[in-house]
Amino acid sequence: MVAPGRRIYGGSKPVNNPLHSKKAEWFVTVPGFVWLALFFAVPAVIVLAFTFHGHDASGGVGEWSLSTWKELVDPDYPAIVWNTIRISFKITVWSILLAIPCAYAIARMNKKWRAIVAGSIMLPFWTSFVVRVFAWKTMLHPDGWLQSCYLAWLKTSEWLFSWLPSAMQNFFIKIGMASAEPVSSATSTILDSEAAVVLVSVYSFIPFAIMPIYTAAEKFDFSLLEAARDLGAKNFYAFCRIFLPGVRQGVVSAILLVFIPAIGSYVIPQMLGGTDCILIGNKIFMRAIQNRNIPHASALATLMAVSVLLPLGLAIWWKSRQDARGKRRIEERSARFAASGRGSHA
Repeated sequence: MVAPGRRIYGGSKPVNNPLHSKKAEWFVTVPGFVWLALFFAVPAVIVLAFTFHGHDASGGVGEWSLSTWKELVDPDYPAIVWNTIRISFKITVWSILLAIPCAYAIARMNKKWRAIVAGSIMLPFWTSFVVRVFAWKTMLHPDGWLQSCYLAWLKTSEWLFSWLPSAMQNFFIKIGMASAEPVSSATSTILDSEAAVVLVSVYSFIPFAIMPIYTAAEKFDFSLLEAARDLGAKNFYAFCRIFLPGVRQGVVSAILLVFIPAIGSYVIPQMLGGTDCILIGNKIFMRAIQNRNIPHASALATLMAVSVLLPLGLAIWWKSRQDARGKRRIEERSARFAASGRGSHA
């Protein structure tokens, strides 16, 4: 093996290997660091600094003060943050549940069709995002067929909900996962509701969930599923116990790629959520544009960033823990094999 930065001699002429030299590494990585510093780190520091300023009457930034953080004690904000996390969690769960079978089906296709189907998943991005949301607003009209499906879903959920114990019902109502009001065709409309936000968000973010899972599934050895079936495993059992662990890294990436933009979503809740579905992105827009309160909007943006970084940190911790556990298992198995080999020779 040739050390980095050394010359590789082929025949009589020395050949330089610039990709392994330190200068070449710095030349490749420095532009990325500069880009991140200018367009990510510096704006983040500026936004954080604005949170320690007061609000100026002219719409600017006032003097250094902690008044902005004191204003965040508003009792409405914890409910808005929880509502944002809860709806983002719903969007992520539905996206992953729909993306896994789609990615599995694409990975099992013939190679000729994989690229075509995978490319067709990205076709909606050729159209303006706002235009697509407007199209959904037309489809979710109270007289449309989606409204009828929504009412049927609500009535079925209400009937199933009535079978739960009263303590569990009160718990789901308290955390906002269910409503105590009866289903009515006059008031239960899908437009300007949380259901519309979840539906259109899943439609918008599901390509970000399908592609990383498909990338992991494409490298999966499907002969393992056939071996499991030959040994007596049912299809669903083999799918859950062999395929899903095999594409675990893709699923984790898909969760992050859906959950993070869902938390900061603004256009979909603004156009389809109505007054009953206000997320933290809507509040940031109201404070920054309508109220011209830049420090307050910066504090809310910082709060949203913490909400995003927390699950990201948990995911990184979980991944490092899984990697360490896998490494420890390999070491234990190697030690057992080595011990059994010494015993057989003895």
